[in-house]
Amino acid sequence: MSVAAAESSTDTDVIVVGAGAAGAAAAYHLAARGRRVRLLEAGRLPRPKPCGGGMAASVQRLFPFDLTPAVDRVITKVRFTWCLDDPVMAELPGEAPFWIVRRSRLDQFLAEQAVACGTDLLEATAVEAIKREGNHWRVHTVGGAQLSARAVVIADGASSAFTHPLGLGSPQPRFASAVSVEVEGEVLEPDTAHFEFGLVRHGFSWAFPRQGGLSIGVGSFIGREPLEAEAVLARLLPSFGLPPGSGERRVCPLRVWDGHHRLHHEAGAVVVGDAASLVDPFLAEGLRPALLSGTRAAEALDRWLGGETKALAGYSDSLRTEWGQSMAWGRRIAQVFYRLPRVGYQLGVKRPTAPRRIAQILSGEMGYGDIAQRVIRRLMFSRGQG
Repeated sequence: MSVAAAESSTDTDVIVVGAGAAGAAAAYHLAARGRRVRLLEAGRLPRPKPCGGGMAASVQRLFPFDLTPAVDRVITKVRFTWCLDDPVMAELPGEAPFWIVRRSRLDQFLAEQAVACGTDLLEATAVEAIKREGNHWRVHTVGGAQLSARAVVIADGASSAFTHPLGLGSPQPRFASAVSVEVEGEVLEPDTAHFEFGLVRHGFSWAFPRQGGLSIGVGSFIGREPLEAEAVLARLLPSFGLPPGSGERRVCPLRVWDGHHRLHHEAGAVVVGDAASLVDPFLAEGLRPALLSGTRAAEALDRWLGGETKALAGYSDSLRTEWGQSMAWGRRIAQVFYRLPRVGYQLGVKRPTAPRRIAQILSGEMGYGDIAQRVIRRLMFSRGQG
């Protein structure tokens, strides 16, 4: 069948399933390249989404428009503590290295940019099935509609129902246990993010300032023990002058990076964001890989739609190089650090150069591979001595 005939048999070029950060970014970049795009969102924007909202300002280079309208706070300092004591402070490099955003605002903002470029946004449109039929993809919605496209982007988040049937991403994704809390109140240090390593077994807690309050989270990254979030919050919240029961608790599964996996289907499907298991397995960063994957997927799909048959394999390769290689080291650090957290804090955080190195990783200036071998060697040596 000719390209013209294939196009005439479909509703659009690309259907993007999920209008989160990764899906909206992909929709924008595809539409900006002149592709016909439909962006499907199960809810209505803006909609709340549990997320700490920390994002490296370096993601700005992925977009030609200004992202700061979606930014709540600019972080210039990071405080690390062990059991709310033994603090270590680090200055972040650059003028605006780390941002705090509200996911409801960021996702809507990116979707608005996509719509301004011609994307057709369909809200309250949940998807129940995605199937390959002949030379196109058929997307079945819960409401009974059937949409077709030459290509699809799977961007339906950590609980994705579509990656495994299409052979995309990890066949057995690994999840971190996490609970997020949004608390209203006075913010005493609006430019400082707080990471607490002593209260959580096999993990850490975080507190990010935002306009009018704090985004607080508790996460456990290795092992299978239940996350005792309430016990942690009962100590953490009062440290910020807040009652222990403050805020609404939301469980937020984190689908962490757990190896290199294929992120593309040769017939024109890609997976992006949380659905692709891209969350940092050590510091839980998810927004930077979401926006990076949405951007790179759109670039590859545009080339594939233009006749470049190997472009989608290039997408999987690019994420492996730009993100996965660092995360492979991040996972190894996490496996050692969270099994020996006290030692890890003493040797990995309190070391004179360590806070700045962590700050550089958070800002996107450095990858785990730049520090991993030294850190792991130190931790393993200490473990052997013990």
